[in-house]
Amino acid sequence: MELNLSLVFIIILGGGWLFGRLFERLKLPGVMGMVVFGILCSLLIKTQTTPTLWDIAPYLKSFALIIILLRAGLGIKKATLKKYGLTAILLSFVPCIFEGLSLSVLFHYLFGFSWSISGLTAFMLAAVSPAVVVPSMLNLIEKENSEVPTIILAGASIDDVFAITIFTIFLQFSQHGSVNILESLISVPLSIFWGILSGLFFGYFLSIFLKRNGVNIRATEKTLILLVFGVLLFQIGEIYHFASLLGVMTIGFILLARNEKIAQELASKFAKLWIFAEIILFVLIGFSLNISDAVNAGFKGLFIISIGLIFRSIGVYIATIPSQLTAKERLFCMIAYLPKATVQAALGGVALAYGLPGGEIILALAVIAILFTAPIGLIGINYFGSRLLGSSSKK
Repeated sequence: MELNLSLVFIIILGGGWLFGRLFERLKLPGVMGMVVFGILCSLLIKTQTTPTLWDIAPYLKSFALIIILLRAGLGIKKATLKKYGLTAILLSFVPCIFEGLSLSVLFHYLFGFSWSISGLTAFMLAAVSPAVVVPSMLNLIEKENSEVPTIILAGASIDDVFAITIFTIFLQFSQHGSVNILESLISVPLSIFWGILSGLFFGYFLSIFLKRNGVNIRATEKTLILLVFGVLLFQIGEIYHFASLLGVMTIGFILLARNEKIAQELASKFAKLWIFAEIILFVLIGFSLNISDAVNAGFKGLFIISIGLIFRSIGVYIATIPSQLTAKERLFCMIAYLPKATVQAALGGVALAYGLPGGEIILALAVIAILFTAPIGLIGINYFGSRLLGSSSKK
């Protein structure tokens, strides 16, 4: 019997909420419970689920990311970026390069992949998950007197842009045997530039509009307006291929810089909206996984992914050397940069869809990376957040 869309949403929302609460009772991250529930759904009801769910799933995930990135932007202070901007920039690409290059070598020699397929797989896995990192950092910003979560927010948002661009280069090379490397590499700063510029434009426009008309517009309506602009910017970015999610976060940043009162009002509303979006996002991530694929890659895949995380952590340490962060804060940055989920769920099946060699193994590796790193990262962030950042003070 096919489960219609309404029933599937009842299952996702109800079950995701219950499992989230259950895991919180067990002193584990609630979102981890949502992912686990999604995996159970994948095992038990995936074949009975209406295909409509999978048609709209990518949009639902993107919508949830838009909500959390708008909320993230509303929490990033200009003074923090001025002080730690260089560190955030270094965190946006140095850890990714360290992990991507190490994984490329390992996949080539241990899995027998060609260099192009190795690079494609490596940089698909090298991306940190904004879906996991951003909400975790926002919770810490509320609880801890530290600027470190803000630095991680800024760095992690660009990390994905860098990893996806390198992934695309190797994908083109795998398909056609050649690619304009210079042109592709130039596309990285251009994508970031257009993302930030578009966010600045939308942010300044909204700040002026809300400053002039904010008195006559309820907070809920302001939230709706901001959400519409966020979705609009995301769609424009999808069409013209630039870092639209970075632009979405920039909108919130500009609103906070220009009108702190309205920004705090909106942040409160988005925190409530995230309760719904969070369940949808994390249950769908678990729902879309295929456990049998993970088994196929076996312990060899798990071993390689673990080595990659070690090199990523080395990259994080090197990226934070120029900063004034303490040893404990640097250690926390390493932990916060471990989780993978969003990009791997989105790109894991690309090689298989294009008929590239090893496509099924690559998909399996994406599944393993999510199942292994997301729980470790979530537990690590929750457990060590107060212990490593508690003594920090905002400057």
